[in-house]
Amino acid sequence: MDNGLIQITDLVKDYGEGEARTRVLKGINLDFECGEFTALIGASGSGKSTLLNLIGALDRATAGKVVIDGTDLSDLNDDELALFRNRTLGFIFQFHFLLPQFTVLENVLIPYLIYAGQVTPAMEKRAMELLDRVGLSHRRDNRANAISGGEQQRVAVARALINQPRIILADEPTGNLDTANTENVFNLLREMNGQYCTSMIMVTHDRELAQRGDRVVEISDGLVISDVLKDSSSEG
Repeated sequence: MDNGLIQITDLVKDYGEGEARTRVLKGINLDFECGEFTALIGASGSGKSTLLNLIGALDRATAGKVVIDGTDLSDLNDDELALFRNRTLGFIFQFHFLLPQFTVLENVLIPYLIYAGQVTPAMEKRAMELLDRVGLSHRRDNRANAISGGEQQRVAVARALINQPRIILADEPTGNLDTANTENVFNLLREMNGQYCTSMIMVTHDRELAQRGDRVVEISDGLVISDVLKDSSSEG
C-alpha cells in the first residue's frame, strides 16, 4: 500500500505535560486507499478519535507523519492546514453542528462559502442536488433547528460533500441516532462512497455496522491490534 491516498507513519500523540503527560497514540502505521470505506473500532479511550483528528488536520501529532495525497501535514502552517482541510476533507460528527440560525441549504453551502467567499449558481445547484440525494430538497428553506435529528445528520452528510472532498472523516456519525436513522445514514454514506469514490474513514462503536465496510481497523491502547480487509486480511 505504498501508494495509498493517506500514509500514516510512526504516529504518536501525547496530551499534557510533565508527569501529567499521557501518550494516546503509540506509533501508528497505516495506509488508506482511494475509494476505501474503513471502519475504526475500539473501546472508549483507545485513541481512534484522536487518530481521526490527526488525519483531519484538526490537531497536530507529537511525532510521526500524516501524508495525504503527497502532502505532509506537518509541513503546513495553521492557515495552510485550514485551507487544506476545507478543500480536501469532509467531516461528519456524532452531533451534526449545524448552525440553527441558517436554513438547511445555507448549512450545506457553508464549507464552500468559507473557501470561496460567495456562492455561485453552480454551487447552489450542486447543494440542491446533494439535498435531493439525501432526500431533503423539500426542507431547503427550513431552519436547521426545525427538522428532526435524523434529518439534521443527513444535512451534515450533504454538507460534508459540498466541496467534493477526496476523503470524508466520520466520528460516530450514527452514535446519536435511533436504529432506523442509523440505517439510513450508514446506507447514505455507503452509497456516497460508491457514487463519488470518496474515501470514508468512520469511527464507530457498532461492530456490526463496522463489518459492512471494506475494512475494519481496531485500535486498543493507542496501537493497531487488527487490520482486516473484507475477504482478506493484513497484519496491522
